[in-house]
Amino acid sequence: MGRTITQIAVVFIALLVTVSAPGAEKIYDVCDYGAKADGKTLCTGAIQKAIDQCHKDGGGTVYLAPGTFLSSTIYMKTGVTLKLAAGCTLLGSKNLKDYPPTVQAFRSYTDNYTEKSLIYAEKAERIAITGRGTIDGQGASFKGPYKVRPYTIRFIECRNVTVEDITLRNSPMWMQHYMACDDVRISGITVHSRVNRNNDGINIDSCRRVVISDCNISSGDDAIVLKSTSARICRDVTVSNCVVSSRCNALKMGTESNGGFKNIVMTGCAIYDTRLAGIALEVVDGGIMDRVVVSNITMDTIGAPIFLRLGNRARAFKKDMEKPGIGTMKNITISNIEATGAGLTGCAIAGLPEAAIENVTLSNLRLSFAGGGTKADANRAVPEKPAAYPEYSMFGRLPAYGLYCRHVKGLKLLNVQLQLAKADQRRAVVFDDVEDAFIDSPDVSSEMIRIVGSKDVFIRGKGKDISEQ
Repeated sequence: MGRTITQIAVVFIALLVTVSAPGAEKIYDVCDYGAKADGKTLCTGAIQKAIDQCHKDGGGTVYLAPGTFLSSTIYMKTGVTLKLAAGCTLLGSKNLKDYPPTVQAFRSYTDNYTEKSLIYAEKAERIAITGRGTIDGQGASFKGPYKVRPYTIRFIECRNVTVEDITLRNSPMWMQHYMACDDVRISGITVHSRVNRNNDGINIDSCRRVVISDCNISSGDDAIVLKSTSARICRDVTVSNCVVSSRCNALKMGTESNGGFKNIVMTGCAIYDTRLAGIALEVVDGGIMDRVVVSNITMDTIGAPIFLRLGNRARAFKKDMEKPGIGTMKNITISNIEATGAGLTGCAIAGLPEAAIENVTLSNLRLSFAGGGTKADANRAVPEKPAAYPEYSMFGRLPAYGLYCRHVKGLKLLNVQLQLAKADQRRAVVFDDVEDAFIDSPDVSSEMIRIVGSKDVFIRGKGKDISEQ
């Protein structure tokens, strides 16, 4: 008997030590703060109390059990992990009055887009949203211009951010906006949002050190998009192992490019059923795009596989600012791309007469296009449109069924195969004002290329410079 009591005492002491051990994560169940998982009771106050207490105690996990929790805006704070259990849905309120305006200190062009969000954080550190649950913004309930449609997640100037494993559905506007944040990791999430306008899947804006991986995105607007709506450069970002579909562009940098983009890698993604470009790289509001690598991408049923544009919309990101000058786009490598089901338009790599895109390498590409272009298409003059919104179809049907390259300096095409579903009267490749170009692609003969107003263009095997034809 004495021995049994001693054993019980030892077990009790061990449990006590385990519970109170330094570093043990504390759990804050929102139901303990009055939340009801009935999908009808507004639980904002209870969830916020749990977050506030967790933050006050130095951090931990705010837990949402299986069930449906209706909420309006909640504010994440330093040290808090919001964990949604499998079978849990955090449901955004349908009432716009439940989303108080929140104007951040960090100014950018997105001031024009929103001041309302379902989950918001500013200048917080070590925050996370995790679990196998779902966040549903009920976006179909909101009609009207930008500011009457809340974002679902918006984090501003935060550090050490993690979003993993959750499912995000039905945003009224952008699903996620990470602006001026550092050290962001987004992993294993599912996004399905096609119920409203501007339903971007993931927006990385003016951020540094971002890892996006293993995500499944189906979006009504651009799926995974990097932006720079401020003077702060978006840099040191990787996107990998994602499955992506979009009614607009799949993998995109721009349109907003004020600060620019540096040191970006996108690799190992599968793109399908995408209305516009599979890969869209754009600088039109000043800023610099430098050191971008896109590789190991498959695409099926897209408007165009590739679109590169250096333009001059020159939109300032704050009032009373001078318009930005023309930006720069250079040092871009796109390799190992397999694309089928591309449309009739073709792919444009287009700079400006006064500002060429520089140092572009395209290698190991096999791209299949619809075909059907006419002689009129082959001979049409392509407008410059320097200030136009950049989109793969902005120039109309291109004179090349494959690659139309204009105002480019330093271009390499290595092992590029351009295929057609039906006959086309355009050339496969057109160079217009291209300087210092090299083609080493057995499937692209000189008869398939039209070269106009260009110099220092070399096609391997021909033994001479072909400057114009």
